Amino acid sequence: MANWCSNTVVFEGNEEAIQQIQQLFQTMKEKEEQTERGQLPDFITDENGGYFFDSYWNKGDAGIFQYETKWSPNIEIVQKIAEYYQVDFVQDYEEISNLVYGRATFSDRLLTDIYLEDEDFEMYQFDEETDTYHFDGKDYDSDCEILETLLERKIANL
Repeated sequence: MANWCSNTVVFEGNEEAIQQIQQLFQTMKEKEEQTERGQLPDFITDENGGYFFDSYWNKGDAGIFQYETKWSPNIEIVQKIAEYYQVDFVQDYEEISNLVYGRATFSDRLLTDIYLEDEDFEMYQFDEETDTYHFDGKDYDSDCEILETLLERKIANL
């Protein structure tokens, strides 16, 4: 059974292209509900996986999608969608049990993928007795804010 990687992608570009992407995700969602299988856009071959599962979005948030993938993010597939519709994107992804956490950015046809590495995850500790995380002299109830801080630091240091 696969571990699920959570993804949030924000497409940016002209309004018509964003509406077409919105329709693409609606179509994939409907096909998944009918077939109970992950989906890819029709213009992308399924040679390497990268299927979209359980896609959803908030009404009114055009171009912003959340979905699951198996094991890791589907950055290459999202890039193909962006190239097809001539738009940019920012994709945040995480699958913490396998230490996967990062952000891919595609702008002006340039892809940048910044992610946490093993040594980044070693910068904080979990205290089983207090059920808290310790990082930078502070205690946290969750590691979410810590991971976000570590990623933002990496991005700032580029």
